[in-house]
Amino acid sequence: MTFKTKESRLLLVLGSFFVANAILSEFIGVKLFSVEETLGMKKFDINLLGVPHLSFVMSAGVLTWPIIFIMTDIINEYFGVKQVRFLSILTSILIAFAFIVVWGSMHLSAADFWVHQNINGEDLNMNNAFAGIFGQGMWIIVGSITAFIIGQMVDVLIFHRIKKITGERALWLRATGSTLVSQFVDSFVVIFIAFYLNPQYHYTWKMVFAIGLVGYTYKFIVAILMTPILYLVHRIIDAYLGKDLAHKLMQMAGRG
Repeated sequence: MTFKTKESRLLLVLGSFFVANAILSEFIGVKLFSVEETLGMKKFDINLLGVPHLSFVMSAGVLTWPIIFIMTDIINEYFGVKQVRFLSILTSILIAFAFIVVWGSMHLSAADFWVHQNINGEDLNMNNAFAGIFGQGMWIIVGSITAFIIGQMVDVLIFHRIKKITGERALWLRATGSTLVSQFVDSFVVIFIAFYLNPQYHYTWKMVFAIGLVGYTYKFIVAILMTPILYLVHRIIDAYLGKDLAHKLMQMAGRG
């Protein structure tokens, strides 16, 4: 098979960015950062449902999440539900495969000269650092993959339900609306599986809901801010495809 047509090349590019950013999100997600301090602000001290001292501490995986959001909705717009579902399932399999490969690499015998190194003036055990960064717990991996799949399925379903009502109008409504709902689901599923079901933690329902709500608030704001970029990408693709081909693809996508 060759990618000679514009639409086939477009799908390849969009699909590649979708898969690459989803996998990247899993691996950089082990780092937690303070949104407020990154922006030069004082950390919030939120008390929600009796859970004290909450602030916007997010996984670094949110850096690539907006790209996944745009790729999902653009692929949905031009290629339909089946392509997004296929890519979502394929991505989940590839994420699981990546974790298996990483697990295998963690069990390799480290070279003596590599283990102890001086990084920025600090002596580090590189083997422990490698395991600490890449060795995410099984509950977190399962929670993350499950949340991703459920979130994607919810996203495509709502996207096309709205599109049947609005037609090709109101891209912002179907794209941002579907993302807001799917990310609400995603935010709570991952915490529920990774920390509520996980016997190593003792999270209550209130803690799950409070932490999930704070995380979702951040995603809600980002989704709104990304809407103009979604329109920009849409225009670039329309210009690349041409008006007639773009319209034809969107009509075919709308039929499922």
